[in-house]
Amino acid sequence: MLHFNTMSFTLQRQPYVVFGAGKVSLLPELLGSYGESVVIVTGGKTLERSGTIAALYERIQRESTLCRHVAIDGEPSPEVIDGAVEACRDSGINVVAALGGGSVIDAGKAVSAMLPSREPVERFIEGLPGYCKPDGRKVPFIAVPTTSGTGSEATNNAVISRTGKNGYKRSLRHDAFVPDMALLDPELTLSMPVGLTVSSGMDALTQLLEALVSPDGSPFTEAVALNGLEYVAAYFSRACRNGEHDIEARSGMSYAAYLSGVALVNAGLGIVHGFASSIGGYIDIPHGRLCATLLHAATAENIAILRQQGIRGDGVLASYAKAGRLFAGDTYLDDDEACDALLEKLESMQEELDIPQLGTFGFRNGDVDRVISRTRNKSNPAELDGNSLRRILLQRL
Repeated sequence: MLHFNTMSFTLQRQPYVVFGAGKVSLLPELLGSYGESVVIVTGGKTLERSGTIAALYERIQRESTLCRHVAIDGEPSPEVIDGAVEACRDSGINVVAALGGGSVIDAGKAVSAMLPSREPVERFIEGLPGYCKPDGRKVPFIAVPTTSGTGSEATNNAVISRTGKNGYKRSLRHDAFVPDMALLDPELTLSMPVGLTVSSGMDALTQLLEALVSPDGSPFTEAVALNGLEYVAAYFSRACRNGEHDIEARSGMSYAAYLSGVALVNAGLGIVHGFASSIGGYIDIPHGRLCATLLHAATAENIAILRQQGIRGDGVLASYAKAGRLFAGDTYLDDDEACDALLEKLESMQEELDIPQLGTFGFRNGDVDRVISRTRNKSNPAELDGNSLRRILLQRL
């Protein structure tokens, strides 16, 4: 435990949060508080599939002077963001709202950030040639997640992707890009199919666990991550089994996903998300599926390295052990037993939830070295060399 005379950390600001079943009905009123010229960002077929969102959109159209609609299919590319901004820039937009999964919210966040600019979004994406730090100007932004996974409603970045040989998956980031408001209505997640429930839930679990053991964490992020993991342990399986009818389980996972965003933006993430960047820019694989397939192998490698170093007590293994006790439902396990219980749980989830391996998405042995050379290991709790990274990937080919 840190003593107050040695404790030092900073916290990102958070959005104004409105949470609860049925609260999405407040969206037109909340938009109107910013002005009458709005941009609504959704998934490509959201208005066709969701009667609730279609009805909301019609109401917003009636109550707004100007209402633009941007449809996003898949993860946002630079071309998609630039096209949406160009179509809306000269319309005097007062507010942007995104209703959808993580990719839709990231797209809305990027449109909000780029509307005041005359530059292409690629100029402001971290790690690209000629990178220029954003100045933080934006149009007010409201995030309305319809999945329970990415936590993008609580973060200061938007992930932009280009897939292919020279592809990338990197962030448009500024402290000001945290949404102004997050409207979290678990009723919107009731219709998520099982596959999406699994992948989004595993994304939230990965973010909570990586933030929990991050060397850049704090007592605050530990408390947030553990609280989120408690809700995942209680509700994730229920949401996967009977999510269409279980508003309690959906509420628990919506809350856990939000906390995963709070934790990651303040603590950073580990090697699974390092791989998500390098692999996700190379092959077309849904982010949540990638997290799901690598989480057990990466956690096992971290724990093995830390055990080799003989680190015990109040260190990272003790944090892994706290998570293990939560999932095992046994507070009396010692640290080694609890770490083993965590690994057993992650492995069993992989099997029970039928998590696909990397090869299913076209990743091959010959791609391993290329990915390792492009993978960053910034906030991982253990120092992993190329051999460690290779072991993680080869286990999941």
